[in-house]
Amino acid sequence: MEHTSLNDTDTSYHFNVMRRAIDLIDGAEDPLSLDALAAEMGMSPAHFQRIFSRWVGVSPKRFQQYLTLGHAKTLLADRFTTLETAHASGLSGSGRLHDLFLRWEAMSPGDYAKGGAGLMIYWGWFDSPFGRSLIMGTDKGICGLGFSAEMGEEWAMQDLVRRWPNATFVEDAARLRPWVLAAFRAKDAGPDPAPLYLIGAPFQIKVWEALLQVPSGHVTTYSEIAGSIGNPRAVRAVGTAVGRNPVSWLIPCHRALRKSGALGGYHWGLPVKRALLAYESARAEA
Repeated sequence: MEHTSLNDTDTSYHFNVMRRAIDLIDGAEDPLSLDALAAEMGMSPAHFQRIFSRWVGVSPKRFQQYLTLGHAKTLLADRFTTLETAHASGLSGSGRLHDLFLRWEAMSPGDYAKGGAGLMIYWGWFDSPFGRSLIMGTDKGICGLGFSAEMGEEWAMQDLVRRWPNATFVEDAARLRPWVLAAFRAKDAGPDPAPLYLIGAPFQIKVWEALLQVPSGHVTTYSEIAGSIGNPRAVRAVGTAVGRNPVSWLIPCHRALRKSGALGGYHWGLPVKRALLAYESARAEA
């Protein structure tokens, strides 16, 4: 199966190094020094430093702080955003959408009820900063984005395909490539942002729209989302809708945490969620 690189840097290799580092950090009783972490990875400190700096723009020592299990609590304390504040201050909302998307629109409830009947969905595998990524899109924009690092490629493909069982799926990575380059901000991306097409039930789409209000480097809670869509008691239903988000990373479900500071769930695996949050934290503070 073909995998398309986003640029000349082997971003998936860097993510695999990151993924191993998460396991090492979790297994250590105390923070690991650069030399110790590099040695555990079987790399020289200089090489390890270069990989981290290229991947995220900060040193391994600094990045280790973002990867710890307690980092979510720090984010809630320092970078919690109420969705009303985010929208009012221009931190996100239209600003974020203009940053990433030329346009976005949602499928009508009637069309969604048809399970994708009459819909042509193109797909392709791409290397991304977070490992192998399965991207799907219609003529209107990206409708699916999943990660295979934890669950495997076959599982990721089946997971997205069964969301729209009556659609026609066609492999066409070349067609999607310009949108994917824009979505991951690759160096050779063109000037046009990537369009986004939301395919979901009306309640799900409300939740996904709320997630789009959360700025990069910030987090919110499931209960905050429930309140922002006018249904404060629907925390459990919100959690389910967050987990059913088919466009990971771009619709930032990884930015939703529990009030306790626990990470909550993540459809593509908690190590991926931690890597996404750490990546954004580092970029925000670099």
